[in-house]
Amino acid sequence: MRHGKSGRALGRNGSHRRALFRNLVTSFLRYERIETTDAKAKEIRPIVERMITLGKRGDLHAIRQANAFLFDRSVVIHLFNEIAPRFSDQNGGYLRLTKTRIRKGDAAQMTVIELTKKEAVSEETKEVEKA
Repeated sequence: MRHGKSGRALGRNGSHRRALFRNLVTSFLRYERIETTDAKAKEIRPIVERMITLGKRGDLHAIRQANAFLFDRSVVIHLFNEIAPRFSDQNGGYLRLTKTRIRKGDAAQMTVIELTKKEAVSEETKEVEKA
């Protein structure tokens, strides 16, 4: 029985599951939008929100914590310099989960996970679009 056990096992042992989550979170922060299964998306949501909150803190300890979890240092820089400032006025709720399709091979429910705020559009881009 699974009394008192939280989280989904996803058919993996602990170290494999942790590596999967680290890969998914790193990819999400790199591309700011990924498609994965519904169960995996629901599991990585709190981890990604914690990473964005670390980015908003911005101190040395937060940078080291993010570096310890994420696989790529350039993603950490992207998180602290570009993603976190977008959410400086928002407390949580940084992500949107949208169910998209049923995967053909195994009939798994697929979900797109993306940031709620897209990259800020500069004034120069707006002027070019008007012309």
